[in-house]
Amino acid sequence: MNRQSPIDQQKWWKRIRNHRYLRGIMFLLLALTMYFFMLGNVIPDKLDIQLSSIAEQDIRSPITIENREATEIKRNEVLNSIRPVYAQKREYTQFQVGMVNDIFDLVTRVSEEADEDATNTEPSIEEKVQRVQEDLSSEASNDISEETIRTLLEASESQLQIARETTTNAVYEVMSDSISVNRLEEAKESVTDKIAISTVSNRLTNAMVEIAQFAIIPNYIYENTATERLRQEALEAVEPVYIREGQLLVKEGEMINHEVYEQLRLVGLLDDTFNPYPYIGLAILVFLLTGMLAYYLKESKTSIQNNNSHLLMYMLIFIVTLVVMKLSALLELSDIQAIGLIMPVAIGTMLLTMLIHPRVAVFSSILFAVIGSVIFNNATVGTFNFTYGIYILFSSFAGVYFLEKSTRVTTRILGAGLFVSLVNILTIVALLMMKTVQTSWIELGFHVSFAFASGFLAAVLTLGLMPFFEAGFGILSTSKLIELSNPNHPLLRKILTEAPGTYHHSVVVGNLAEAACETIGENGLLARVGAYYHDLGKTKRPHFFIENQMKMENPHDKISPQLSKTIIIAHPYDGADMLREYKMPKEIIDIAEQHHGTTLLKYFYHKASQEAEHPIPEAQFRYPGPKAQSKVAAIVGIADCVEAAVRSISKPSPDKIEAMVRKIIADRLEDGQFDEADLTLRDLDKIAVSICETLKGTFHERIEYPEDPKGKDK
Repeated sequence: MNRQSPIDQQKWWKRIRNHRYLRGIMFLLLALTMYFFMLGNVIPDKLDIQLSSIAEQDIRSPITIENREATEIKRNEVLNSIRPVYAQKREYTQFQVGMVNDIFDLVTRVSEEADEDATNTEPSIEEKVQRVQEDLSSEASNDISEETIRTLLEASESQLQIARETTTNAVYEVMSDSISVNRLEEAKESVTDKIAISTVSNRLTNAMVEIAQFAIIPNYIYENTATERLRQEALEAVEPVYIREGQLLVKEGEMINHEVYEQLRLVGLLDDTFNPYPYIGLAILVFLLTGMLAYYLKESKTSIQNNNSHLLMYMLIFIVTLVVMKLSALLELSDIQAIGLIMPVAIGTMLLTMLIHPRVAVFSSILFAVIGSVIFNNATVGTFNFTYGIYILFSSFAGVYFLEKSTRVTTRILGAGLFVSLVNILTIVALLMMKTVQTSWIELGFHVSFAFASGFLAAVLTLGLMPFFEAGFGILSTSKLIELSNPNHPLLRKILTEAPGTYHHSVVVGNLAEAACETIGENGLLARVGAYYHDLGKTKRPHFFIENQMKMENPHDKISPQLSKTIIIAHPYDGADMLREYKMPKEIIDIAEQHHGTTLLKYFYHKASQEAEHPIPEAQFRYPGPKAQSKVAAIVGIADCVEAAVRSISKPSPDKIEAMVRKIIADRLEDGQFDEADLTLRDLDKIAVSICETLKGTFHERIEYPEDPKGKDK
């Protein structure tokens, strides 16, 4: 049965761990977690309420929504209050007066035509009446009697003229006033008094009255266009009836009538209603938050970018922060005023700053503020509590700022907690003072006390949780690296006492590697600390390494090249084993194990080749590897080789140093030592420049001081 080698197993696990689908699943789980944490704050509680029952508590509206039924009732009331628009048509007066004149003109024309035909048989009065009726309009013919027409035809010319003038004047006078449909009969009756004159016969007077009454019509007419325009303007002025967020719908002890029941149904507080929009809206919000987070982490140039283990740790810290906010929001439901301010929300950004990167913590602060403003909207479901959102934002920023600037290890987290407390107090005082309602001293005291406790709790929880994340995910935080760089660490003291030359060599390598890593954006502190421990394995046989051979013979001169090779090649793996025994971080172990990669021990290989009768394969004198798996490990390997090589240069100069550095990098590149470290040619050029600059400071020319003649005489 074939078994995979440890290196193959490591590569297989690395492929699985960093698979892109795994990242997608983790983001999906985080999105679901955010959704369910905020769901209760956007979905109002359902109430088991029956019509005509008694309210057991004050019930307020959780949302602002239009009451369409009440709005429609209000619109109908406004429409009913609008009176029709009427206008007096003054042109009707002239038209009706003209119609009266037309009647008299017709009678006169028929009489004149009869006189012209006197040579023939004169038409009878009945024929004249018939002729007049035929020429009259249908309406006039129906309303004006034959007797009236006969009377006009029989009247003399002078009487007919008096009748015309009197009738038209009467019609004009009556029609000059407003005559509505309701006043039409009254207006017609008034004509009788205006036509009563003694110069004409009663028969003619009656005919005049009949014609005048026929001519009088309503002139105060309903204006449909004006009325509709007035109604439209009135409807547009009607404000919709809203049930406002927080509005009291029913007091405790009051009966739930039909109106209140409908309002409760409208705002979604009854069991028989389902409103899908809050669910959809929250899903969209979570999608936006998750999408922004995924994009930022992909472009953040931090360990999360390619390391799914660190991404998982980030999400656990994110969820811990959500749990802290949710628990604090539940405390808000108690009677203790402002207790929600005690939430140690800065724990999230403090952990992210210490374990991952300040940039990631700053971006996460914004997400925490948005989520927190939803989680803390207990009183106003479905909206944002911007007071808590701003409080969370500044509290989170404060933790990031202090930890990023601080360099002390023992007190930096507690100091950050105090700084967060100060920022919390300033933030909440500012928000309280901006309110229009004056805050009492007791209320201010509660707010300040809880704000101060928030920072303290954040620091304590950060100190308590950091070891678990560091151990569980093998995270090498800045504080852990600084702790490991302490010269009093047992392993460093072991190197110093047992292999002092190696210790000095490691310190110089650390300086070179740190500067080179920072040049290409890698973790310089990790490179320094890794360099301190990279040659720990030499403490097993310190005298077999040239830097520890002080005034003694080289033991390699007395043993075979093969044995020397075995001793030299063993030191990276001896060091890695010793580091594992001390439970050192994996990154430090990898640097110790990989800093030589699969390079060739050229000196002993050539020595063995000279002594051997047959060619010796290079593979026998190469380190077994693995090659450097990270940029930091590759850079430490370069610095290690450069430091040893430069020490061998007699009278080092900048040109000699640069030539040596670039030759070593070129040889390693050609030998394939950087194939698995993702180093680019641009990176290698920057590394060479950085190492040369650092070495120039180490091997700068010194002034040769003259000997003191007085000292000689003594």
